[in-house]
Amino acid sequence: MSDEISTDGVERIGPHDLGGLPGGPVDRTEHDAAHWERQVDAMVMLMRRKGVMIDPAQLRRGIESLDPDVYEKLSYYERWAGSAALNAIEQGLVTQAELDARIESLRTGPR
Repeated sequence: MSDEISTDGVERIGPHDLGGLPGGPVDRTEHDAAHWERQVDAMVMLMRRKGVMIDPAQLRRGIESLDPDVYEKLSYYERWAGSAALNAIEQGLVTQAELDARIESLRTGPR
């Protein structure tokens, strides 16, 4: 991705590069993680332990490669899940078609 100059004149490399923007400090208060958030965290830790993502930069690269419109709509752990999926596809653990089929079965399956 090429460097971009935003309307405020600050050079940015992507939607994740928010340093210095107005909006106040980051809310650092603790909150209870939802079950699915803990599952995503556990999946990423397992992928690291199993050597699928041996470098923390792989998680970041996956997050930063998200389309800017998608990035803005996703929560913290949704971004992690997207990055984990990208890395799993790149490492040959699953194909995009297999992942798409599983997602569709979860959407349309019994509730």
